[in-house]
Amino acid sequence: MADMSTLAVLGAGSWGTALAALAARNRVPTKLWGRDAAALATMAQSRRNSRYLPDIELPAELDYQADLAAAVRGADTVLIVVPSHAFASMLDEIAPLLGTDTNIAWATKGFEPGTGRFLHELVAEKLPGRACAVVTGPSFAKEVALGMPSAVTVHSDDEAFAQQLASMLHAPNFRAYTGSDVLGAELGGAMKNVLAVATGVADGMELGLNARAGLITRGMNEMLRLGVALGARPETLMGLSGLGDLVLTCTGDLSRNRRLGLALGRGIAIDDAVRQIGQVVESVVTADEVARLAHKHGLDLPISQGVRAVLHGEVTPVEGLKALMSREQKPEYPQGLFGPF
Repeated sequence: MADMSTLAVLGAGSWGTALAALAARNRVPTKLWGRDAAALATMAQSRRNSRYLPDIELPAELDYQADLAAAVRGADTVLIVVPSHAFASMLDEIAPLLGTDTNIAWATKGFEPGTGRFLHELVAEKLPGRACAVVTGPSFAKEVALGMPSAVTVHSDDEAFAQQLASMLHAPNFRAYTGSDVLGAELGGAMKNVLAVATGVADGMELGLNARAGLITRGMNEMLRLGVALGARPETLMGLSGLGDLVLTCTGDLSRNRRLGLALGRGIAIDDAVRQIGQVVESVVTADEVARLAHKHGLDLPISQGVRAVLHGEVTPVEGLKALMSREQKPEYPQGLFGPF
């Protein structure tokens, strides 16, 4: 059972709405903020997010706030759920509004565009000295909002805050685990979006289930090797934030990144595919940042690099697949799990 700590959720998209509804149903006093005041007013009246979750009734206890200062005022925890490209500016906006003891959490997945910095690095820079945590794992917003069984993990350097936030979210059909590897949890949540494009492309090209399984497995290897190079714990990436999220995003058609890959594999242009999806597709930016990190650490990540090339129009999906399949024969793990590909 959650305590009476108060929560402000910033970002009224599908995931922000689902998490706010989950906390409100768990008797946590919860405010939901979004930039579209008219949409929030409609949500308050209809108790539905007509754009993102139109068929799901939201709890009556949820408080909708169009004013950012009013949303964060008095909140014990602020949970940021905006796209990664808007994360830094969101931190700048709330910095002068926060109470001295307000904790910061985020359920955003990705890196800072253009730098490859992790989101926890931005929080440490812009909001130093606060307890902070990331909420991540295999969780489609629609299924969480419907109350279907789901599990996430909350990672923080502050064990007490991780436990507190997990208790706000933990419910009969929603398990919230805890951990202390923030970097590893963030890496898994970001990188799986890139790999989901690869499996989507293969499925869009109707290459079969064998190809999908191979891409997921070798993609997991890429995630582990980059994680170890960055200092992440392998067990974090083998858990909910890595393997769990990877499997979900690579196989579930509710994934925007998988749907992007499916469209590309069927010959649809990337701009048209993104427009059809109608929501932010994190892999388009994340692929560049994964490539940046791989180059920095001298890693060859052929699946991730191939996705980046396809997303930039440098190669077609067919050419990208041909490049992957034409790589030389070699042992699966020539120097152990984390050796060269």
